[in-house]
Amino acid sequence: MKQLRWTLCLPAVMIILLVNCSPSNGTASVSEALADTSFANVTDVSVNGSDGRYTFQIEISSPDTGCNQYADWWEIVSEEGDLIYRRILLHSHVHEQPFTRGGGPADISANTNVWIRAHMNNSGFGGQVHFGSANNGFEAMDHPEDFALKLENEEPLPGDCAY
Repeated sequence: MKQLRWTLCLPAVMIILLVNCSPSNGTASVSEALADTSFANVTDVSVNGSDGRYTFQIEISSPDTGCNQYADWWEIVSEEGDLIYRRILLHSHVHEQPFTRGGGPADISANTNVWIRAHMNNSGFGGQVHFGSANNGFEAMDHPEDFALKLENEEPLPGDCAY
């Protein structure tokens, strides 16, 4: 009989755990928690221009502490994982969070879907990204696991951090 009571209680315990751990009550998901402390997050994307010559304004929030930890670039990546454009960031932004930096032109069409992501010099990719097109806009998403990690070593790459 005791075993039956425990079996009946187990679903209730699971429901309580799920409710108390759900993001809807203010608790961050694991990826959100990691993004807050380890990775650069793309928080806004604006795009202007025309086919083959789009310019981007990318807002980034990153846990910069100086040259030992800072967002060192943002980039535009095709759905297939090819680098379309990379904007090198020359210094840390410790006292400017979030910050916005422009770049381009990017050789894409209005309906080409692309990923916009940022990179940390010491932890790589992993924060919030945006996905979309110039024509349809961009939506925030978690960084896709293992997506186009080969680009981390593709030129252009940053030189020394200025400050």
